[in-house]
Amino acid sequence: MEQLNPHKLPRHVAVIMDGNGRWAKKKGLDRIAGHRKGVESVRDVVRTSRELGIKWLTLYAFSEENWKRPKYEVKALMNLLNRYLKAELNEMLDNGIRLACIGQTEKLPPDVQRTLWQIIEKTAHNKEMTLTLALSYGGRQEIVEAAKNMLRDIEKNRLNVKQITEERLSKYLYTSDIPDPDLLIRTSGEYRISNFLLWQIAYTEIYITPTLWPDFHKERYLEALLDYQKRERRFGSTGEQITRPT
Repeated sequence: MEQLNPHKLPRHVAVIMDGNGRWAKKKGLDRIAGHRKGVESVRDVVRTSRELGIKWLTLYAFSEENWKRPKYEVKALMNLLNRYLKAELNEMLDNGIRLACIGQTEKLPPDVQRTLWQIIEKTAHNKEMTLTLALSYGGRQEIVEAAKNMLRDIEKNRLNVKQITEERLSKYLYTSDIPDPDLLIRTSGEYRISNFLLWQIAYTEIYITPTLWPDFHKERYLEALLDYQKRERRFGSTGEQITRPT
C-alpha cells in the first residue's frame, strides 16, 4: 500500500457507519450481532485517527430516523452505546481524546445520557483529538433548530436580520466549535447522505466503499485516506488558480 503523506491528512473525518445488518444477514446472524461487531470497527477507526494525528472524527452513531427501528433493536443499540462509552473512557484519557456529541440527546435513555455526560465532562480537558458522536441526529432537524434559535435572538433584539450570514448561521448549529469535515466516508456502497451534516458537507470530499461497516478496519480506512490525498480540493476555483503562485 502507498504511504500516506502526513502533511495532507484531513483535519476532520466524518463517517456514516452503514452495513451492520447486512453483514449479520450474510453470516446468518441476527442484526444485533452486526452491531456488536461494528463496535470493533469504531475502536479501530478511532485509534487509527489518533495515531495519525487527525484532530476531529465524527461518527454517525444513531440517526433521528433510527428511532423507527424495532424496539428490541433500539434497546440493544442503546445498551451497546452505554457499554462502549464506559469501556473506552480510560483509552480516551490516556490518548488525549475529548468526547463530544451532537443531536437531540435528550431523547436518549436516562442511563445513556448519564454515561455520556459523565464521559464528556471527564474528557473535556483533552486536546489531542475530538471524537464526536452523532446521536439522535438529523441534519434537517439541526438546521430547523438553528433557525428557531436565531428567531428567538431576533425577537429579543440580540440579532438583527441584516447580521444573518452563512458564518452567523453556522454558529447556531450543533457543530459551532467544530470545523466542517474535509472527508466524508460512507460504508456499504450506498450513494446517499442520509440526513447527515447537510450544511457542513457543502465542500466535503466524499468516499464511498462497498465494504460493510463491521469489515471496515484500519487497512480500509487508510485506503480512504489515500484516495482523499489524491483529490484536488478547489472550493469553486479552478485547478490553475490553486496551483498558480500568488
